[in-house]
Amino acid sequence: KPHSPTAVEAMSALRALALLPLLSIVLVPAEARLREGDCEVCIKLVQKFIDSSKAAKAKKPKQVEKVIEKECAKVKDSKENRLCYFIGATPDAATRTIGDVSKPISHFLPAKKICEKLKKKDSEICNLRYDKPIDLEGKDLKKMRVKELKKILSTWGEKCTGCTEKRDYVKLVEKLKPKYAPSPAKKTSDEL
Repeated sequence: KPHSPTAVEAMSALRALALLPLLSIVLVPAEARLREGDCEVCIKLVQKFIDSSKAAKAKKPKQVEKVIEKECAKVKDSKENRLCYFIGATPDAATRTIGDVSKPISHFLPAKKICEKLKKKDSEICNLRYDKPIDLEGKDLKKMRVKELKKILSTWGEKCTGCTEKRDYVKLVEKLKPKYAPSPAKKTSDEL
C-alpha cells in the first residue's frame, strides 16, 4: 500500500517549496552584483552619458544613442574609448550594441545597474580599469625611462613635438609639472 502524506509532512513540503524561490533570488544575483572597484570605467562613462542625456533632454533611446555617440567622439582616455568601441558607439566598432546602453538610460536606470547588465553580456566591459596615476613627488625624472615620461605626458593630454632625446622629455615634464601635478606643499600654501 502506498504511503499517503500526513498533514505535517505536506506542510513541511510546502515550506520547502516556498523557500526555493527565495534561495534562488538570494544566490543568483551575487555573481551579477558588482564589487567595489568593478566596472569603474563603465560606471563613470555611463554616468557621463546619463548626465549628457539629461542636459540634452533626450528621452527616447534613439535620442540617447545620438548623445552617447557625441560623448564617445569627445573621449580622450584610451580606456573610455575602448568602452565606446565595445558598445558600438565608435565608427570603427565591429558590433553595435549601443541599444543595450541607450534603452536603460531612457528608462532612468542608474549607471551601476546598466553596467551590471552589460557585464552579463560581455564580461570584458568590466575588466577595463583606469591606469593608476603616476606619483611624481620625490621621483627623479632623469632616472625614469622615456616610455614612462611619454606615458606621463599622454595622461596629461600633452605631446612632446620635436623631442629627440630623453632630456627633451624631462624638460617638458618639468615645465608642465606645476600645471598638472602641483606639489602638496604648494597646494597648501596656495589654499591659505
